[in-house]
Order: sequence, then C-alpha cells, then structure tokens
Amino acid sequence: MSEDINDITMTSNEADSSQTHGHEATSSANTDEAGSSSATTPTGTEGQASRQSNLQRIQQRKQQVFNWPHNKKLLKLAIYSACQTPDCTCNGWKTPVPQQAIKGNARADNQPLATFNDPCRHCGHILENHVTQLQGLSVNEVNRLLGAVVDVENIFMSMHREDDHDTKRVYYYLFKLLRKCILTRSQPRIEGPLGQPPFERPSIAKAITNFVLYKFQALPQREWQTMYDLAKMFLHCFNHWNFETPSVRKLQVSNPEDISAYQINYTRWLVFCHVPAFCDSLPHYETSLVFGRTLLRAVFKSVCRQLMDKCHSERDRMPPEKRVLVLTHFPRFLALLEDEIFSANSPIWDPDYKQVPPTHLQAILENKGTGRRGEFERVTASGDSKDGFTTVSLSSGTVKQEGGLKRGADGRSEDGAVNAKRRRGEVIGDDVGDRTVADIVATINDPNYMCGPDALFQMQAPRDEAAKSEEQRKLIEFHVIGNSLTGPVNKQTMLWLIGLHNVFSHQLPEMTKEYISQLVFDPKHKTLALIKEGRPIGGICFRTFRAQGFSEIVFCAVTSNEQVKGYGTHLMNHLKDYHIRTNILHFLTFADEFAIGYFKKQGFSKDIKLPRAMYQGYIKDYEGATLMHCELNPRIVYTQFTTVIRKQKEIVKKLIDIRQKEVRKIHPGLTCFKEGVRSIPIESIPGLRETGWRSSGGVAGSGRALEPDAEPDLAALRNVLQAVKNHAAAWPFLKPVDKTEVPDYYDHIKFPMDLRTMGERLKARYYVSKRLFIADMTRIFTNCRLYNSPDTDYYRCANGLEKYFQSKMKEVGLWDK
Repeated sequence: MSEDINDITMTSNEADSSQTHGHEATSSANTDEAGSSSATTPTGTEGQASRQSNLQRIQQRKQQVFNWPHNKKLLKLAIYSACQTPDCTCNGWKTPVPQQAIKGNARADNQPLATFNDPCRHCGHILENHVTQLQGLSVNEVNRLLGAVVDVENIFMSMHREDDHDTKRVYYYLFKLLRKCILTRSQPRIEGPLGQPPFERPSIAKAITNFVLYKFQALPQREWQTMYDLAKMFLHCFNHWNFETPSVRKLQVSNPEDISAYQINYTRWLVFCHVPAFCDSLPHYETSLVFGRTLLRAVFKSVCRQLMDKCHSERDRMPPEKRVLVLTHFPRFLALLEDEIFSANSPIWDPDYKQVPPTHLQAILENKGTGRRGEFERVTASGDSKDGFTTVSLSSGTVKQEGGLKRGADGRSEDGAVNAKRRRGEVIGDDVGDRTVADIVATINDPNYMCGPDALFQMQAPRDEAAKSEEQRKLIEFHVIGNSLTGPVNKQTMLWLIGLHNVFSHQLPEMTKEYISQLVFDPKHKTLALIKEGRPIGGICFRTFRAQGFSEIVFCAVTSNEQVKGYGTHLMNHLKDYHIRTNILHFLTFADEFAIGYFKKQGFSKDIKLPRAMYQGYIKDYEGATLMHCELNPRIVYTQFTTVIRKQKEIVKKLIDIRQKEVRKIHPGLTCFKEGVRSIPIESIPGLRETGWRSSGGVAGSGRALEPDAEPDLAALRNVLQAVKNHAAAWPFLKPVDKTEVPDYYDHIKFPMDLRTMGERLKARYYVSKRLFIADMTRIFTNCRLYNSPDTDYYRCANGLEKYFQSKMKEVGLWDK
C-alpha cells in the first residue's frame, strides 16, 4: 500500500466528499449487501445461498450498466473524473440538482443524470469538460471503468454498514484506491507493508494435500477417496469463511503477539480475499492458497466448532449419504488434522515434503478438477446423437485411461526406469525383452503363421466372440440411454426405452410392468441398450450412486430368440468399460436363482467386499434373491479382455517353444577324459548354463546347482533362530497370525510361516538343507511385506529383521547368496 493501513484516517473534507459521491453513486447503483466481514457464522446452506445471490445481483448490475448508451456511460464516469479545464483541481463532477429532488420511488436508471452543458456544483465548469479525456476510449475500457465504479459504490455501502472500526478503515482504503484508479484510468495495485501473496509457504491447501497423503495413503482407494473429498470440503468452507474481527479476537486471546499477527492476517484477508470476491476490479486470491500455518492455527478450532455446529443444525436437510459423510467421517478427519496442525514437527508443513501416491490414487489426484459430482450428470454425446442429455454411444475398447498410467496389451503400468530398460530390449530379472515379444507378436499376427489346431477348431471359443464380430460389422450397436426431466429427449431414445420395457417385461415375468416402467423411465436410472436392426433386443438397467462409488444393476435381459449368442457377456463388458470411464469401480445386484450362474461368469461374487454402510439403504432389496458384487480393474479394457488373454496365451506358447528348442540343442561331447584328465569344473560342461544351472558361489540364474547341499549344522541354525527370536523387531513374527484378530489374513497369505513353526521344524529335523531354512525365514518377511503397506511398523520390522538374519547367517558361514 502507499500508506500504512493502521494509519489510515478519514479527514472531515474527505468524509464529506465521500458522502457526496456515495449518495450520487447509490442513486443509480441500487446496491445490495455484498457480505459483511464481521460475520462469524460459517458459510452454510443459507449463508452461501445469500452470498451467491448477492454476487449474482452485483454481476447483473454491472451488465445492466454495460448495456447503457455511450453518452449515459460518460455521464456516469464524469462523477469520478477530473475536470480538464486548465488550473482546475476538481476531481469529480457534482450535479447541481440535490438528490432530495428525486421524489417517490423512481429509479435513477430511468432518468437522465444531466446534460453535457450542466455546470459542476463544485468548480462551475460544464460536465463536458469532465469527460473530454474519455471520448476516445474503447468500449472495453469504458466498461472496465464502469465496473470499477460499481465496485466503488458497493465498497462505500459496505463501509457505512460496517460497525467494526478496523474493518471500516480497510474499506475506506480500498474505496480511495479504486477512486484513484478510475481517476487515472489505471489498474489497482496494492502495495506497502502488507506485502504480496502468497504470505507463507507451504500454503494451507498444500499442507492439507500433504496431510491426506501422509495420513491416509495406506487406505484402500474407496476410503482414501472419502478422505480426499473431506479435504476438498474443508478447503471449500475455509475459502468462503468470514473470519472474526480483531476486536472480537482480543476478547478470546490474551497474548499481544498473537493478536498483532492475527490483525495483520485479517487485514490481508480483507484486502486480497474477501473484498475482491464481490469487487472483481481488485485482484482476488483464494484464502487457502495465499495463507499458511499461522492463520490456520489461529482460526482452526473456532472454524471447526462453528462448522460442526452448523452441520448438526442442518442434518435433517442433508441427503443420507452426505449426512454419513459429514457427521461420521468429518469429525474424525478434523481431529487428525488438528493433531498435525498443532504438532511441532509435523511433516505436512515441510516446504520440500514429497510423497509419491500409490498407483491407484494417481488417477484421482491428476483428475481432481474434472466433473461435477451429482445425480444429474450430463453425458457427452458422440456420433450422430443429438440428445446429449440422455444418450451416449459406445464402441469396443474405448476405455479412457486415467492418471497417466500407460496401459499395454497385458494391462501393466510401467515406471520410468523399467520402461527405459524395456525400450532398450533388456531383460529385467526373469522377464522377457520387448524385442523378443515384438518378434513373437509379429509372427503370430502373420496370416501365414500356423497356430495349430486350436486356431481352427477352438474347443472353448470366447462367449462374446460372435457378438464382437457382429459389432465390428455394424450389425449391432450399444448405447447408454435414459429419460430426463431437465432436457429434451428425442423420439429415437424414447422408442428404445419403450422397446427395452417390453424386453424386460417378457424376460422378467415376476416383475410387474408398472415396476419396470417406474425404473426404466426414471431419470436417475440409465440403461445400456443393445440395438439390432434399429430395435432393442437386450439391455442392462442400472442406477449409479456416485457419492457411494457403486452402481446397482436392476434389470439385465436379452430377448429369448437372441440368446446363447454371447450378447449378455458383451453387454456386461460394455457396461464395465463405461463405468471405468466415470471412475465407478463397483457393481451390486440382487440375482435370482436363474441369474446367479450368469453373474458368476461375469466376475460377480457372493463375497461382498464393499462395507455394508456404503450400500445399505441405497439399493433395492428383493425377497428370495442373492446380493452379488463385482469389483472392476481400471487397467483392463473388458470388451477386449478375451482377445488379449488369448494373445498372451499364444505368446507364452511361443516362448515355451523357443526355450525348448534352446534346451534341445545338441552340444559337443567331452573328449578331455580320453586324454587323461581326471576332473573338470562343472560350469565348463557345454550347454549346462543354458539349462538354468547356477553355481553355489552366487552366479545369478534360475536353476539349481548340481551339487546337493551338505548336511546342515543344526546347532548353528538353532543359534541363528534363537538370535532372530531375541531381536527387538521379531515381536510380530514369534507366533502364527491369529485369524480372530486379522480375519482376512489367510485369504491373502496362502503359505504362512512364523518363528515358532520354524523352531518346531528344526526340532523335527525338517531342515535337511540350509536352503529350506533360508526359504522359510524369507517367507516370513515376504508374507509381511505382501500383506502390510510400506508405512506400517510391521513392514519396517520385516526389513530390519531380514538384514539381521542375513548378517547372522554370514557370521556362521551359512550364507552363500
């Protein structure tokens, strides 16, 4: 700023001038409340609606002014323009007619302000002398100045409504700044002791992002998404919060330094965030992007308390899914966040904090700004479809891969280092080089390549092969269609919906026609329609619950004379690809006894992996039916899945054939023994290394040494095992995992091992080879790392104990790796 904000005072002459201009301005502005900064209530449903309404009225007012005739615009700007008569110091034309002369409720917009020959009440020069410098300005520049005029009037009204002295001084400073910018036709720039945004690093938004990664990275994707949504909700509330004034703050805080720091941040917030939100002539910044730990610490507890009070008071007006999110998960989220905000050494405030999110979270982070979550999403039309609100066409293999993951034919995502090696054709571990695979693919794609009898006489052809062939020949089409209450529905879409209603009615006789009509024509439900010869012959009706992350399949049927052609499988694969594009990765359905077999073939299971709270009360419950669940893999294109699998099978068969030819190679025999040589090194035998043999001295390979292990030293193994048991990091591995404590452990770990079991095996002389002993010990650490995430204590214990085990084995001379 050009002067210290704390030293701003209003002289009597300036006050009179401001009052005069203020009355003249409001006579043609009809301003509304833009939002008082002294409010301390959170921006809830009512507050935010009021705020949005005020902002809309301000924008409408500006648009109304922009549509004025050019002369009327100049008359308006004359009030804020300096007189161009030489030696005249008048900085704004003042009408000689008092405002009190306007009687009744007549709007000033409908009356001429003055004529160009009217004299100024202040300097006596005619109005034309105040606008000569504006005659040559472009329309855009004139409208920019008029927008600033409307902002000046709004600030003036807010200033006179404001009771807090500190806030009123800030309003007056901004009022003078904008008036000066209109006078000089310059852009407003705030300079001085307040500094320029951002004021602290890292910002609040960055710290909250770090917090979500730091605290919840190990959660499954669905639960992590919930925490991510809560973080966005908190930042949204924070950016629209009206903070308490310093005078109110003084009643709550006794430390003078805290009060002084808060007053500075409060002034910055008013100048850069709050006032520019309704006066867009000023540069506007989001609160969470320009402030950091200092402001968040000062207001966090107060904001959380008022925010939760507001949420509880509005709980009855919330939809059920939002009520669970806000009242159940949000308090826990805020409690964990509070610990990190007030912790002395929390990593979330480290400016250099970097943590790579897991693969399944990268798509969410990189696409966090896309889409509006809600029940009535707009589906983008493709092709010739004109009904963009209700219809979308589908084609095979059109899944959009999220998050920048490269999807190959085998569905694997590759990191940079591995990918670089593969581009060079190098073999990574036991993997096969890209060049080898490329040669094999070129071979099996060659029409002259003989694949064997399976190519012509397939015993188990893919169920959807015929349907895919018909789709390629344009004999059938797939469209996602639905009714709409908010937009037009074309005739073709409505005819397809009626046809689908008939299909479901005939194929599902236990369902009443009224019930089928209620769901098929419900705008919240959509149907994937299979169209053949212009009419629907099958479809899947479903409803998506975006906030819960799943879709419920309601009806699934194909007309009777078109069954056993693979249409049902191809329909479901299209539905899977459609949902992956919208980041919905779970299906739920109630299947009757005749449909269970079909859904099992499509990847559904009676084992429901979604938490009950996510779907209970949302989906329709059918008596005598079985609830089934299917989880989608976002890296798979399901309409191409069988083709890829069969191509992989051919590649593997070709690799086996290549390896067999290498093994069957006839090597020359040994003639050295005829010359009297009694012994030779094993590795010198021709062709031995090609079989995968490796020496016991540590040469890398995948086979076994020809020489068997010597009888192990059981006493040495016993000492090593005891030392490992006594290690500080051994506590998670001393006994088998209790299934009652970790119910799903043995679902993931098929070959468990622990130190107690190893002790029992050692007593029973099970370890006839040191390799068996090493294999069991290694399995303990491998199982731990497979089940637990890297940021857990169990994972760290496994790494530490493994290093200790290897060092003990080396000490007793039993480690040869």
